[in-house]
Amino acid sequence: MEHNVYDFDKTIYKGDSTADFYFFCFKKHPAIIRELPILIMYATVYLFGRCSKTRFKEKFFRFLRHVECVDDLLLLFWKLNRAKIAGYYYEVHREGDIVISASPEFLLAPICKSLGIENLIASKVDKRTGLYDGENCRAEEKARRLKEELPEATIHEFYSDSLSDAPLARMAEKAYLVRKEERVDWPDQKKSYLEKTRNTYLSKEFFLFVFCGGMGTLTNFVFSLIISNKVDATLSYVFGYAISLFVAYALNAKLLYKEKLRSKVFVKFVVSYIPNFMILFSFVVVFLNLLHWEKIIVYALAGLLGLPITYITVKIFAFGKRED
Repeated sequence: MEHNVYDFDKTIYKGDSTADFYFFCFKKHPAIIRELPILIMYATVYLFGRCSKTRFKEKFFRFLRHVECVDDLLLLFWKLNRAKIAGYYYEVHREGDIVISASPEFLLAPICKSLGIENLIASKVDKRTGLYDGENCRAEEKARRLKEELPEATIHEFYSDSLSDAPLARMAEKAYLVRKEERVDWPDQKKSYLEKTRNTYLSKEFFLFVFCGGMGTLTNFVFSLIISNKVDATLSYVFGYAISLFVAYALNAKLLYKEKLRSKVFVKFVVSYIPNFMILFSFVVVFLNLLHWEKIIVYALAGLLGLPITYITVKIFAFGKRED
C-alpha cells in the first residue's frame, strides 16, 4: 500500500515539540531544573564525541522523573499547541499517513491520534524514566524502523525539513524539503553550494573547531598582553600567535580528529593557518599602528576573523579530511 510519510518537528509541526514540551513541563514543575547540571555535562561529552546521541537524549529526558501525571500534561500541552500544526498538512493529509520522528512516541501519540494518523514510528522513550528502548529514531534508523514495522509499505510522497532524512527520501516516489510552510523538491544528492556551506558551518565539527580555536585565541590574547609589557605590541602579537597555534593544534588533534600529536601534522597545521595569520596580522598592523585603537580591542577583534577559511584549510590540508 502507498503512503505519504512525514517527519514531524519543523515539518508538520511548526517548531520542536520536544523543546516545547520541556519548557511547558518546566513551568508546571520547576524542580526539573535539578537535572540541568548533568544535562550540561552530557551535552559537553556529546559535543566532544564521547557519547551517542541516544545516550545524551536519555540524560535530557531525565526531567520526566520530576513530572507527575505525564498523560494529563500531554493532553493539556497538545490542546494548547495543536494550532502549531502546519496548515499545508490538512491539505495533503490522506488515509494511511505515516509519521516517522526522532521525538518520543509517547509525546507524539496524542496529537497523531487527534489528527487521524494511525501509523506512528518514533523513538521509544519511557515517559517515567526517560530511558530509551532502542536507538534514537533518526536518519538511517528511520528507514530501518519503517521496513521493520511496516514491511509492505511503499512511500508515495515524503516530507521533511532535514537532509539527514535522505534514506527515506530515496525510498519515495516524490520527496519534498519543507521550509516553514513552503515545500520544494528534494535537492539532488550532489549538494548545492548553499547546502554544502550550511552543512559545513552548521555542524558539530565546526563548533568543536571554533571551541579549539577559541582556546587558542584566548591563549593568544593572554600571552600577547603579557609579552606586550616587555616587547612592542605588534611583535608581542606574533609571539602570542605562535604559542596559540600549538594549543589549537593539540585540541584539534585530540578532540576533533582523534589523532596523536605528530610534528609533521603540526607543520601542516601551521601552514594551514598562514591565510589566517596574514589576515589577522594585517588587521593588527592597520588598527594598532595606523588607527591607534586600544590593543585589547584589536586583539579581541582579530580573534574573531578568518575562522571559515582556516577551518577548511586545516580540515583538508593538515588532517586530510575531505568534504563529502
